[in-house]
Amino acid sequence: MTPLRLAVIIGSTREGRMGDRIGRWFVEQAQQRDEMAVTVVDLAAYDFPACYPAEPTATMRSFVRQVSRAEAFVVVTPEYNHSFPASVKQAIDYAYDEWQAKPVGFVSYGCRSVGLHAVDQLRTVFTALHAVTVRDIVGVDLLCGEPTPQAQDQLRQDARVLLDQLCWWGLALREGRAARPYVS
Repeated sequence: MTPLRLAVIIGSTREGRMGDRIGRWFVEQAQQRDEMAVTVVDLAAYDFPACYPAEPTATMRSFVRQVSRAEAFVVVTPEYNHSFPASVKQAIDYAYDEWQAKPVGFVSYGCRSVGLHAVDQLRTVFTALHAVTVRDIVGVDLLCGEPTPQAQDQLRQDARVLLDQLCWWGLALREGRAARPYVS
């Protein structure tokens, strides 16, 4: 079977961000699975325009190609002010049809809520784009500092569950799109 093409999107673009470190950890978990081919899409590496131009830039087209190639996604996002960062929304909006009929999972981080507010809002956005969000998430509590061995075990278990759900949905939706194109 052809591996499921999973794009892990690192959403924070702030200097000193935790997202790249958390994203790398999650990518390591995903790369242990033979049924997935993992690509990292770090939004900090894209020079997106400040204003939406009349014609897409080369950077925008490059991002959209990454989204189009992927069959499943994980968005690694912080929670800022009970929501997700503008960098994530800007990137999501550059693609449209490319998100449709594909599963999306979340690795979130924050204080106390472990980013759940950001995830709740992202679910709404991806539903509007006809993507399927999976139920379980990986939530990282930044107040705890370095996770204890027990917390690390729980995070690895959460990552396994998330990847299992993404794989199931990703393969089912791949077969569905091959049998009949999705129409919105």
